[in-house]
Amino acid sequence: MTSTFLPDKRSRPDSGPPEAAPGSASARGRAGRRARHWLTAVAFQVPALVLFGVLVLLPMLFALYAAFFRWGGFGMPEDYVGGDNFTRLLQDPVFLGDLWRCLVLVLLSLALQLPFALALAVALNQRIRGRAVYRMLFFAPYVLSEAITGVLFGMIFAPDDGLADHVLGAVGLDGVGGQWFADTDTVMATLFLVMTWKYFGFHMMLYLAGLQSVPAELTEAALIDGAGPWQRFRHITLPLLAPTLRISVFLSVIGSIQLFDLVWVTTAGGPDHHSETMAVTMFQYGFKRYQVGYASAISVAMFAISLVFALAYQRFVLRRDLEGATTTLRGGGS
Repeated sequence: MTSTFLPDKRSRPDSGPPEAAPGSASARGRAGRRARHWLTAVAFQVPALVLFGVLVLLPMLFALYAAFFRWGGFGMPEDYVGGDNFTRLLQDPVFLGDLWRCLVLVLLSLALQLPFALALAVALNQRIRGRAVYRMLFFAPYVLSEAITGVLFGMIFAPDDGLADHVLGAVGLDGVGGQWFADTDTVMATLFLVMTWKYFGFHMMLYLAGLQSVPAELTEAALIDGAGPWQRFRHITLPLLAPTLRISVFLSVIGSIQLFDLVWVTTAGGPDHHSETMAVTMFQYGFKRYQVGYASAISVAMFAISLVFALAYQRFVLRRDLEGATTTLRGGGS
């Protein structure tokens, strides 16, 4: 006796809805929705791209063009000088001094400002009374504009009549005070003090945000194993905070390269160029001496330095973080 096996249609795996024919109404509907989504994306992106092109790309390209001319800023550039402006940069003692001062600010920021911000962040991450108030007070200077900060410290460090000299005199340290911004020997130290007061709160908040992501279980396990505060910080907190530290260092270096407004309000680059930065020198030549071609060359040099540093930093320092983010994104989309 033979039997015929008839497969049960209900046992077949679900193959999903049937594909719509290319010319069917559902296929046309999906194509129309995709087109509307694409047009919506374009409609939102075009205004931003137009603004970016007009306000960022065109000025950058024009600055690069003007850097090859001897131009006073009026009319169109006509006196073509080739690379003379860039050759002049390499021979200009003021610009070379700007590079040196930029390096000094970067080193001081990495050695003093960022460790100070990290120490405060670690302290304010503990369960202490009033830590929210302390966080607000330390972050408040960053909220102030650079112009207000410059005017404020210009009055505090006014020679012989500022608050700093009065406070030092009241505690018997009359000889410590002095010219502050007006002395070539103290202007950079005073300027860095103002910079630290202005920006350390920003980095402190970055570190606090990073510390919130450190799992408490790891710290508690290390505490049970007998690890001391320094061991817990060195072997648990610091490695997990490394991505935040790398971003903080990047922002600090770029900010030092492009520093302008705080210096301009407090010292305008003086005395005798001893607090001048590349941005201040560019402003001096472009808007005070009307040597816009040379100022454009300075701006191109600033952009090149920032770009080279950003690319090198991304390639050699941020590579691990970027690869991790890419892997996470790919894993989330799979």
